Amino acid sequence: MGLFDSIGDLAKEHEDKIEQGIEAVGDLVDEKTGGKYAGQVDQAQKIANEQLDKITGDQA
Repeated sequence: MGLFDSIGDLAKEHEDKIEQGIEAVGDLVDEKTGGKYAGQVDQAQKIANEQLDKITGDQA
């Protein structure tokens, strides 16, 4: 088992918490910038969640 497999296993085990963290960081950035970059923040959150899905094997 390689390092990437271990990371994938850990990510899959804690996927809900990671997704909550991605959402929380996006909300914080929106709050601190007054929503000025909301579109870019949403896009970054979407990309982060897609990458998490790739790591955990939850791709559609």
